[in-house]
Amino acid sequence: MLGIEDCVTEAMAIPGALDALLIDQTSGMAVAVGGGRDEDVDESAAALSETLRAAMDGLALNSPGGTIRINDMIVTADNGHHLLRPMETVFDGPLVIYVRLDPERSNLALARHRLRSISGRLVTT
Repeated sequence: MLGIEDCVTEAMAIPGALDALLIDQTSGMAVAVGGGRDEDVDESAAALSETLRAAMDGLALNSPGGTIRINDMIVTADNGHHLLRPMETVFDGPLVIYVRLDPERSNLALARHRLRSISGRLVTT
């Protein structure tokens, strides 16, 4: 099982990773930070948490039974590929791991595979 800091360190080892965050999904606060982030980390963590929550709410409206579980979310933008992966953990509540990737030096399939592996080692079974 990985610790919180190890989780972010391994996320930063993904080829093309520019920065990473581990976010408390309930509060929207950053739990751990990796990479050279210049902007306000807590503001970014809160916005990413809200983005994931809005996607889940919107998708649930169009799903039978009105519930949905997101395995991961990919957003491609001009400043990189953004990956978010929600996780159930042994810690106080659900966490989200976020990684921003350089679009020229990264491989989305490999990054998704690595995030799944990282989250599997942080998640309780």
